[in-house]
Amino acid sequence: QVQLQESGPGLVKPSQTLSLACTVSGGSITTKSYYWNWIRQSPGKGLEWMGAIGWSGSTFYSPSLKSRTSISRDTSRNQFTLQLSSVSPEDTAVYYCARSELLYSGSYYYCPLDYWGQGTQVTVSS
Repeated sequence: QVQLQESGPGLVKPSQTLSLACTVSGGSITTKSYYWNWIRQSPGKGLEWMGAIGWSGSTFYSPSLKSRTSISRDTSRNQFTLQLSSVSPEDTAVYYCARSELLYSGSYYYCPLDYWGQGTQVTVSS
């Protein structure tokens, strides 16, 4: 059973960098065909995909957040991290890490999310 656990500060000041880690157990982040994602949900809004890191270390970012987002990994700890720079109160949200698997239907590829962390609240405030 794969488990993901987010960790990091719950309060970040405006203009600073938000840093979160996701520790994975029950599976390796280097296993082929899996992607490791960061997703957030702001108050009153839907889920927003922020980016992902693949099993080979390749990274993918949401175009709207790409200029402020960096995702990296520490394979020795089986952990991947999110950094979001120049935060503002609009970045206040519950942040989730999640796994997705690259699948092929026979005619197209798709990548459903299957395991999620419990989420961690991050508030941006002075």
